[in-house]
Amino acid sequence: MTAVTCTNAPAVKHSFSPLTWLATAIQTRRERVALSQLDDHRLKDLGLTRAEADREAGRPIWDVPAHW
Repeated sequence: MTAVTCTNAPAVKHSFSPLTWLATAIQTRRERVALSQLDDHRLKDLGLTRAEADREAGRPIWDVPAHW
């Protein structure tokens, strides 16, 4: 099987300004706080357990997935 490559594809740049990073971090914190305040019924609707929600809510502000 032969691999196909595209030599004309533009390079993807992931530049992140400090202001953009700060805005993302603040929004992430807000979402984690909101997640921690959901009751067990709503967490179940999302397919999460209380332990999973608490673990996510407890992550540091700078700990976000790389693909964000």
